[in-house]
Amino acid sequence: MINELADIRSSLSKYRELEHIKAIELYPGIELSYFVLTADNFSIHHAALDDILEINYCRLGRIGWKMGNGNSVYLGQGDFSLHTLKACADSAISLPNGSCEGLIISIDLKALNDHPLEILSGTGITGSFLYDKLCKNSSIISLAGNEQTEKIFSAFYGQPKHLQLSYQKVKVLELLLYLSTLKIEAKNCLTEYRSELIETIRAIHKQLTEHMEQRFTIEALSKQYLMNPTTLKAMFKSVYGTSIAAHMKEHRMEHAAKLLRETNSSIAEIANQIGYDSPSRFTTAFKEYSGRLPKDYRSS
Repeated sequence: MINELADIRSSLSKYRELEHIKAIELYPGIELSYFVLTADNFSIHHAALDDILEINYCRLGRIGWKMGNGNSVYLGQGDFSLHTLKACADSAISLPNGSCEGLIISIDLKALNDHPLEILSGTGITGSFLYDKLCKNSSIISLAGNEQTEKIFSAFYGQPKHLQLSYQKVKVLELLLYLSTLKIEAKNCLTEYRSELIETIRAIHKQLTEHMEQRFTIEALSKQYLMNPTTLKAMFKSVYGTSIAAHMKEHRMEHAAKLLRETNSSIAEIANQIGYDSPSRFTTAFKEYSGRLPKDYRSS
């Protein structure tokens, strides 16, 4: 397992803010890695190992996988996914909002069978059990986070250095106990979309962000891209994490802040460039966003 996971970490490390992704061995065959990714899109290729379970947790940002089956799924803050390395052997990763921070727990299911953890004795949690419950179809299971999972995953962060490893070991056991009783139901799973539909949503996003001076209605975009309005709104939120209106307001305010810092354009000109027909409406929106009036932001 070590050699195969090293290939994955090497691939990810090229897109990490830090120099490398360090794997921490918690138990024989169970490793923990933290990551911070900042690239837009990249691909990962590794051996299709059917006996390595990978648990991915998104702490901040958003991350998407385009899997070999042609489907794409996105994790937002607090969400997590379960799959074998076979399911993601050839996959493309995207970061819709530019970054993602999280962790990966890798479990060698064969090693867990051969060397069961004494502390799990009597629970029925073996490599075979986890494979049958979570990995049998070689597909990805993506789940929305909840209060219980957030308590587990959040404890992997922010602990005193001398207690950190102990917390990591305890919490991975707690996670396995949670997964052993988890009912995999459609209502708990995140929606998968065909990758060609995701490409359409990205094209819509590009059009919106490159033409912020214009206001596009959902109805107009639906007609232009031949997509049902309800599907368009649901898919956009799945990929980018917020509604089109909220997402574009943030983009407009970020761009306005940049123009205020870097240009001498008037407030009226900036308002017009980001799609506001009145300087007063822009001023109100910018103050809600930044806590300051545009003129005060510029002078500071």
